[in-house]
Amino acid sequence: MGQLEDMALLIRIVEAGGIGKAADQLNMAKSAVSKRLKELENRLGTQLLSRTTRKSALTEAGSLYYQRAISIIDEVAELNAQTHGVKTSLSGTLKITMPLSFGLLHLTPIIDEFTQLHPNLHLQIDFIDRHIDLLAEGYELAIRIAELKDSTLQARRLTPIHHVLCASPDYIEKHGSIETLAQLSKQNFLQYGNGSQSKLTLTDNKNKAHTVHLNTIMKANNGDFLKAMAIKGKGLCFLPSFICYQAIQAGQLVPLMNNYQLATMHAYAVYPQTRFLSERCRSLIDFIAQRFGDTPYWDEY
Repeated sequence: MGQLEDMALLIRIVEAGGIGKAADQLNMAKSAVSKRLKELENRLGTQLLSRTTRKSALTEAGSLYYQRAISIIDEVAELNAQTHGVKTSLSGTLKITMPLSFGLLHLTPIIDEFTQLHPNLHLQIDFIDRHIDLLAEGYELAIRIAELKDSTLQARRLTPIHHVLCASPDYIEKHGSIETLAQLSKQNFLQYGNGSQSKLTLTDNKNKAHTVHLNTIMKANNGDFLKAMAIKGKGLCFLPSFICYQAIQAGQLVPLMNNYQLATMHAYAVYPQTRFLSERCRSLIDFIAQRFGDTPYWDEY
């Protein structure tokens, strides 16, 4: 193996959190990874990683080597991309994570179109709603709907995510109109997530925020399930429009409290800031952003 491969191996061990996890990500035997690391240390004449039965950590020399290796690997990747120019077809493997409902409903057709344009590209996709450590798990890209707080990540905004408070016509007929904050506080509510708080913030036309404590009768960590329960008249749901827009178009759900502003988030493409963004990753991000735009189709209900 060449020096660049050895550098990449050490980077993968550090970012995966150990030799065993790195071996899993590289589809190699743990003993083979350990042997290659030892050979690199012997060639350099210094220990890069202090290893115990429970954990491993970079030595002082290892930390310096790791930081310079990141810079060199990224510079080589950028040089190759610039020299090669724009490809007509991308190749390699792109490991991605994305939210379950958003991915299935709205990224499936985009990815299908993208892979038809680039048949030599291999995608490994994990549909996971929880946030994961991209470096530790070996992901090059994540699609996330959230308020981003992790400073170790770079992010590109893809499209706005608006929320809708809605109920079925049957529920409204049974419980009466829901147009005021007082009326809203008396309703049965279907809550996303399993947290202990059951409150909703709405902003009026004077930009004043109002917090309403809600009577939560059901909680679930899946928006599609809550939408289905709301359609059956179990209660009100507060969901992203990308989940409930078709039910609204079909008249199965009715938007409520339209004289108030509800929460707006964004969908982001997220990737480690220590990594050179590969051409395949950048191309997919551009492709998704172009297809969604600032006014996504699911907000046209």
